[in-house]
Amino acid sequence: MLSILMQAVDTAKATPSAFSQYSTPIMMVGIFGVMYFFMIRPQQKRAKEQASFRSEMKPGDRIVTAGGMHAKIVSSDAETMLVETEGGQKMRIERTAISPEYTKTANARAEMAKA
Repeated sequence: MLSILMQAVDTAKATPSAFSQYSTPIMMVGIFGVMYFFMIRPQQKRAKEQASFRSEMKPGDRIVTAGGMHAKIVSSDAETMLVETEGGQKMRIERTAISPEYTKTANARAEMAKA
């Protein structure tokens, strides 16, 4: 009886189970899925929001650049904008230099100060 059990255990060790054959690919797909939904997808969504924000900017809007410069848009073309600082200086900047987060925060503070 004992020898039969030992043979069964040896046979079970020698043949891989169905789960162990597919466990590595399943884990790899799972890891990629987690990375996609927690890292890649939010980054793509944020980039899309920033691009739409920058494309909607028009003359007269107040902006804040990534470097922290506050200005008002005077004119714009496809890739650059002519902005005027509070001192009256005009500068040409790239659209990608505008920070949507800083601009929204600064505009919200300005609205609260008016109220």
